[in-house]
Amino acid sequence: MIYLLQRLGRTTCNSLAKTGRSAFFLAHGLSGVTDIALRPYLLIKQLYSVGVLTLLIITISGLFVGMVLGLQGYYTLSDFGAEESLGVMVAASLVRELGPVVSALLFAGRAGSALTAEIGLMKATEQLSGMEMMAVDPIKRIISPRLFACILSVPLLAAIFSSIGVIGGHLVGVGMLSVDEGAFWSQMQSNIDFYDDIVNGIIKSVVFGFMVAWIALFEGYDAVPTSEGVSRATTRTVVNSSFSVLALDFILTALMFGDI
Repeated sequence: MIYLLQRLGRTTCNSLAKTGRSAFFLAHGLSGVTDIALRPYLLIKQLYSVGVLTLLIITISGLFVGMVLGLQGYYTLSDFGAEESLGVMVAASLVRELGPVVSALLFAGRAGSALTAEIGLMKATEQLSGMEMMAVDPIKRIISPRLFACILSVPLLAAIFSSIGVIGGHLVGVGMLSVDEGAFWSQMQSNIDFYDDIVNGIIKSVVFGFMVAWIALFEGYDAVPTSEGVSRATTRTVVNSSFSVLALDFILTALMFGDI
């Protein structure tokens, strides 16, 4: 019994200590915005690394998700004689939920894990310590550009995911199932609200990008500097990022569209 209490206390203290370290890490990383303004090439390089290189999986996934939505939505709406509302259903599902959420999950799996492995390897090979020896702040030089690149990339990737998804729904609904094309687009344009749907989706994607970047970069920076430690940190990044995105999606949806 005493052993269990000791283990519980040790785990709790370690968790609180890690939370404190992550908060200071985030504050330090955000303070590097001035360095990014002086060296914008650092941000542009990371935008390519975490954003452009993730575009392929986002595009392909968005297309097939939209096609599946169009197919399933048609069979559901046809039971009520509302096939012309297919465009609204596809667009609302993508812009409100699937676009931000799936994009963030794919981003965490591809870019988030890569960031953790990269930072963890730099720590294991003492590159970060070497920068400190040269009076260069590794957080402002290495972490801050990646943090802001993730925050900017995820909303753009989510917008591309949603746009390609709508095209996929159109290909299935109009091209395969003979839904009226005019009704598909007109219903979508008249029922998708800019603020309630599009802006709220952008807010979600910004929050998700911020959370995924924070988790991925901190796990890499705080990893045990061994091959096993970096591997464990990469796994924690994917798992914790996925849980955080799904939990935040529920909270934000309740705040935006519910009565909470």
